[in-house]
Amino acid sequence: MRQQIFARELEPGSWVDEMKLCAEYGISRTPLREALKVLAAEGLVTMKLRRGAYVTEMSRDDVAQVYHLLALLESDAAGQVAKSATALQRAELAGLHAQLEKQVRHRDNFFTVNERFHMALLQQAGNRWALQVVTDLRKVMKLNRHHSLFTRGRLAESLAEHRAHIADRFEALLIPQDRQGWRAHITVQNKVAPAVARALLAELAIGFVPRPIGIAGLSAWWYRGGPWEPLGAWSFRG
Repeated sequence: MRQQIFARELEPGSWVDEMKLCAEYGISRTPLREALKVLAAEGLVTMKLRRGAYVTEMSRDDVAQVYHLLALLESDAAGQVAKSATALQRAELAGLHAQLEKQVRHRDNFFTVNERFHMALLQQAGNRWALQVVTDLRKVMKLNRHHSLFTRGRLAESLAEHRAHIADRFEALLIPQDRQGWRAHITVQNKVAPAVARALLAELAIGFVPRPIGIAGLSAWWYRGGPWEPLGAWSFRG
């Protein structure tokens, strides 16, 4: 029944037809009602006196309040992990984030990996009470969040939030070069000592003659551990 709610086979706000579900599952009403109690405790079902069970419907205030709690608990967990995570744990989070980057055009996969990342963060933090609360809150948010991520541009926004959150919490682990903001530049020589790079620049500067060039468009490549992957190419008009 939980999976039917998540899949919107049982819509938020809809009445739970116990007789129909008993026939569908091939069970009596006793185990079904026990299941409804569990779902009610998780917040997925609302029990109404003399009216039966209804799939919980999230209001704007409900969504805002749950997001607020998730932000508090997950931000605290990220702070703990940033201080105490092992190299293996950081690698796990980096791997999940890399998967998330790859799924930005695949909404269902993005949602799945996004949840795995957040739950891995909570597990690494080691606070079982926070993990339990967040697990229940995330079940409730599936009544809303899955569809909010389908909003135009929302996947890119969620990914940007991840990048910002990781950068904020793990900033102390970065070297000075990685802390600075993005800056457009041309690399003449990479992965060499500064003195070697300066020597090559001085050598090239001797015979350098400025000349006009035409730029017909832009192409983008993505490096995720190698080899470089083409992201796209865009031609200018005119």
